[in-house]
Amino acid sequence: MKSLKTVLLALMVIFTMASCSKVPAGNVGVKFHLLGQDKGVDYDVLTPGRYWIGYNEELFLYQTYNQTKLWTSDVREGSQTDDDFNFQSNKGLKLSASVSIEYHVNPENVPAIFETYKRGLDEVTNKVLRNALRDAFNMAASKRTAEQMYGGGKIEFMEDVINLAKIEAEERGITIDDIYLVGNIIVPASITSALEAKIKATQLAQQKENELRQTEADAAKAVVKSQGTADALIIKAEAEAKANRIVAASLTSNLIDYNRVERWDGKLPSVTGGAVPFLDIKQ
Repeated sequence: MKSLKTVLLALMVIFTMASCSKVPAGNVGVKFHLLGQDKGVDYDVLTPGRYWIGYNEELFLYQTYNQTKLWTSDVREGSQTDDDFNFQSNKGLKLSASVSIEYHVNPENVPAIFETYKRGLDEVTNKVLRNALRDAFNMAASKRTAEQMYGGGKIEFMEDVINLAKIEAEERGITIDDIYLVGNIIVPASITSALEAKIKATQLAQQKENELRQTEADAAKAVVKSQGTADALIIKAEAEAKANRIVAASLTSNLIDYNRVERWDGKLPSVTGGAVPFLDIKQ
């Protein structure tokens, strides 16, 4: 009898342990009731720890730490399929891009996400999040030409994609932290050279325009400098002429005689040749 009790106790312990599930650190759990009045998702979020999971329940785990997902067609990145995003310019030109995305799920959103999609985080990422990002690429690309996305407008294009994807993902309970292009946006090889030549020509034209503006600015600066020099010379000449007029007006005969006396050493010329004496000595 005692042996039977021991066996039953051991079986109960084993059953209890087998039915006790763990929610690891960095995760939250959601219970799903399979039968009865409570059938469906339990909205009580299970934080990390151990929980009793009955025969009528299933436990689903969602990671809450930051996740990174890469979608690419590059086999060097471990891709076995072509996971690039495909989209079209406003003129119907087909483009594609490899993308890396960082995101996380807020714990309080987990029950609603599970009830909506009945999937774990990996499935939600590859379906729901990818669809949100694909829609964002299509919406942003539909407003732009290929060269605007392939060339200098790529940064603005990606900012538009990120903002659109964040809004759509947030509506589904997922927070996108950032989205990165892996490499450049891919365009058909047949027109890559034409696009690059057009972009280069545009950049060269912009450079020439900048150089022209600089030349015009330098020329204007030189004109201003020359005008300033000319004005300074005119002012100086006018000042000297005015001074000369003042001096000339002040030159009376008495002043001239006085200046001669001031400079005379008292000696008369030994030969005059009949010339008028340089100083009138009459009283």
